[in-house]
Amino acid sequence: MLQISLWKRVVIWAVVAAGLILALPNLFYGRVEVHNDALAAIEAQGGVATPEQELDAGFWPSFLPSGIVNLGLDLRGGAHLLAEVHVEDVYADRLDGMWPEVRNALRAERAAIGTIRRQDSAPDELRVRIGEPAGIDRAVGVVRDLARPIVSLTGVGASDIEVSAEGSDVVIRLSEAERAATDARTVQQSLEIIRRRVDEVGTREPTIQRQGEDRILIQVPGIGSAEELKGLIGTTARLTFQSVVGRTTDADSRPGAGNVLMPSLDEQGTYYIVEDRVVVSGEELTDAQPAFDQNGRPAVNFRFNPQGARKFGEYTAENIGSPFGIILDGEVISAPVIQSHIPGGSGIITGNFSVEGSTELAVLLRAGALPAGMTFLEERTIGPELGQDSIDAGKVASVVAFAGVLVFMALSYGLFGLIANLALIINVGLIFGLLSLIGATLTLPGIAGIVLTIGMAVDANVLVFERIKEELKRAKGPARAIELGYEKALSAILDANVTTFITAAILFVMGSGPVRGFSVTLGLGILTSVFTAIFVTRLMIVIWFERRRPKVLEV
Repeated sequence: MLQISLWKRVVIWAVVAAGLILALPNLFYGRVEVHNDALAAIEAQGGVATPEQELDAGFWPSFLPSGIVNLGLDLRGGAHLLAEVHVEDVYADRLDGMWPEVRNALRAERAAIGTIRRQDSAPDELRVRIGEPAGIDRAVGVVRDLARPIVSLTGVGASDIEVSAEGSDVVIRLSEAERAATDARTVQQSLEIIRRRVDEVGTREPTIQRQGEDRILIQVPGIGSAEELKGLIGTTARLTFQSVVGRTTDADSRPGAGNVLMPSLDEQGTYYIVEDRVVVSGEELTDAQPAFDQNGRPAVNFRFNPQGARKFGEYTAENIGSPFGIILDGEVISAPVIQSHIPGGSGIITGNFSVEGSTELAVLLRAGALPAGMTFLEERTIGPELGQDSIDAGKVASVVAFAGVLVFMALSYGLFGLIANLALIINVGLIFGLLSLIGATLTLPGIAGIVLTIGMAVDANVLVFERIKEELKRAKGPARAIELGYEKALSAILDANVTTFITAAILFVMGSGPVRGFSVTLGLGILTSVFTAIFVTRLMIVIWFERRRPKVLEV
């Protein structure tokens, strides 16, 4: 006999109610979105709200869930970039960083190798000339002892440098294994920094992922244009603090050994001669916030980590009265004179900033410097009108598919078909409830996954109803026919949906972008379809049967 215990009924209806309540905010998408944005702004301001924000926050009741399905780039509009990372730029920095260590090691052998002088060389090599050619083998051996093992899965057992002799020159190059490991680290670091920079401006559900060996795909829904996105992520934002030697208006002046000539960011035609040695780098920053200086002009407050604070404090104590250059991406943005010892490891960057400029600089500094430059191979701006067209087309497809399935089920199975239709409506609500709960992003392929789920959702009911019809033909009673129909169809339902779910899981793991969006909605749709077919539809049929007690079933 058909029997479902009370606690099972309560659990089933509770799950249905929870799913539909979670999906409810999507019916009022605009209002809930304004409400959520207002709450986020209030939280960012430390809980202080303006009258407009309080009004926006009241657009949606606080006791109801406010999670909504995020719209992807193809539905919301936004910017699409494909960037190529110049991984070879890192080689020169890596070798430059080795020079002090190489110099110190060779100095200890000066009696055997003579003088030591760095030579001009290609960006991917470090060339050192010694004064005694007879000591070249000794010099090569000393430098080789500086080699370190590579920490990577592909470079196990290999060294990071290759050292050779060319006449009186010791030539140091990165090994192939080290280049491969450096390339991987550079792209991964660039990807994480881009992600932090995009997250800082509060965009919803950006897609930032690696493509190929040295490319990064960036898709940000809701941002104004590709140019705006490039302005946010396209600069390296490399901040350094270096000693200022002098100032000139001659762009062709020779800065002298160990110095470089850098233009001023604010003063056109003005150049600073700064020492090539970096006192403190932006990598040692722990925080940067937009602020105002004592004259009320936009500025940026910064703070170093303990190591950077120590370097900064020691330098300022030893160089009181000397100018100190604050350099961003090769341009001097400020060169204040050190007035006193600054032990706290914090300071302020002033310059000809706007409020927006100081805010953007603070974001870039907090996120960190990109390790290498990038070239944008592809850029597209997708307007919200195109996104709205996609939404409208998706709605039409969904409604047509939904209506077709409803009509087919009603005509094929009568009252049982109407019960299956009601369960199908609940099924779609549960899908959106789960998407809202996990904060998933809905794309156009995701809508295709929902449309496919609508068609697949009735398969389980069709299997059950056909089994019930077969049992009725075998002269089984209505109650026994319903019970056997669900029992005998269960294995087929599980087999079909498990195999499809495995496919969706493989698409999610192996795919990217739109493919993942399709797999998410398909996978969630399979879970809700099985739940509604095995539990919800059966419970509704049992309730109907208990009330009507029919002698004959018309399936």
